[in-house]
Amino acid sequence: MRCLYRHAVVDQLIAETDNPAVRVGKPRRLASTRRALPADRLAEINEVAASTGNDPDLDMLVLRVHTETACRRGGALALRVQDLDREQCLVRLREKGETMRWQPVSPTLMEHLVLHHEERPGSGEQLLRYRNGQPITARRYDHLWQRIGRHLPWVATQQVSTHWLRHTTLTWVERNFGYAVARAYAGHSGKGDGGTTSTYVRADIHEVATALAALTGEAHPMAHGEWCRA
Repeated sequence: MRCLYRHAVVDQLIAETDNPAVRVGKPRRLASTRRALPADRLAEINEVAASTGNDPDLDMLVLRVHTETACRRGGALALRVQDLDREQCLVRLREKGETMRWQPVSPTLMEHLVLHHEERPGSGEQLLRYRNGQPITARRYDHLWQRIGRHLPWVATQQVSTHWLRHTTLTWVERNFGYAVARAYAGHSGKGDGGTTSTYVRADIHEVATALAALTGEAHPMAHGEWCRA
């Protein structure tokens, strides 16, 4: 309703002084109930996704994309084949706020993304598709979590969603590699994401790749030290 009245003011349908929304206080935003999932719970989710449904290969690929990249749902849906840098194992993510970044992925995930594209050609540019070549939509996510919730009651009770995977990965990265790397891993770059100090302690893509390599147990071409793949 606030948005509706704001547009009415902009379109000069009502005067700004006649906007009733400005006189109503905004309700306090409650803290999110999302949190990182322990390893055994995440394993349960993957097991159900891999053993149920009409396209477990697709569902497992979707879950792996979100677990490795910690991207939002829109970022995965926007993936195109031209967003895959096979040589450097990077995917280009385009997410909310018209942001764009290159995110490291494991060689295994890159291999499966390429294979997915080759096995499921179709019209349009979207990468993630059904077997008939039609691109998936947000409804696939809804059906996936509803199905998982039927097999795992705790998932339905706590309303676990794809965004919980983002919390899970970023929490692990922060605990093991620090706040700056977790912030870069998440794609946070706005001024309000970490205060003034974050301007001076930014992590680069090589540090993100190193964190990913440790998370997946696979060497990466852009990682540092022992996790660097020649």
